[in-house]
Amino acid sequence: MEEIYGIKYTRPQVVLLQDTGIGVAETAARTCYDSFSNSENEVIKNLECNLPDENMCKELNSIDESALLDDLAWTYFHHSILEHANLSFLIRGTSRGVLQEHARHRIQAISVRSTRYTMSSLINAYVAAKITDNREFFITTVLGFDMFVTADEAYNRIEVSGMYEKLDFQYNQVEDFYSLAVAKSSLGFLEELKNDTEALYSALQNGKKKRNVGDAFKHIITDNVKVDMVVTFNLRSLKNYFTLRDSGAAYFQIRWLAQEMMKVTPQKYLDLIVKKK
Repeated sequence: MEEIYGIKYTRPQVVLLQDTGIGVAETAARTCYDSFSNSENEVIKNLECNLPDENMCKELNSIDESALLDDLAWTYFHHSILEHANLSFLIRGTSRGVLQEHARHRIQAISVRSTRYTMSSLINAYVAAKITDNREFFITTVLGFDMFVTADEAYNRIEVSGMYEKLDFQYNQVEDFYSLAVAKSSLGFLEELKNDTEALYSALQNGKKKRNVGDAFKHIITDNVKVDMVVTFNLRSLKNYFTLRDSGAAYFQIRWLAQEMMKVTPQKYLDLIVKKK
């Protein structure tokens, strides 16, 4: 947890899911120059006259150092070769504000937790609270979701209260709010359990989820809401990402994300993309 501009924030968590190694990148470079015999890696030398079998491919993908790649990266700046190496990261708990900036890095594969499909619990909490006139239930329940990068409970209560007020506004604007919020098969619970907030919420949670519920309600969430995603970068793109985002000029939350990604990136990749100070 860190305090920035008077507000406390949590940092994102990052796990490296997979990496393809640097052996393919050196193989690509050696193919360009027909220089397999000059490699310090025996398996790459053997590629000059042999097609690799399964064991050779495993050995190739376990290479930790390559003098040629180091020269191409730092002497000749031939970075296209680095595109043959890929890394995939699982990211938990960055913010929607960061997502807007992160998505500008176009050469990546990115899959993000969707607000269209994952807002049911939040909307169910509002419906249960509204039916039973229990606003505090909504606030307490949503605070328990740990859905904000901001870490001060008093501040987050303001966020959740704002969500409630936005939903209240929408409730008063549309003719049949509950048909937007609740699956048809669960509408009967609203009358049956109208005097029991907890029971109504539980019934809605255990019932069928409203399809694409976020379409009607994603307007209520702010840039402070946490985002989970899986991203895959090639090494050249990752170099660009770290250069721009691990910088004093970067927005502090995306800088934190770049730093956490860098922490889990194996040294053999960092040696090729992060300039030694």
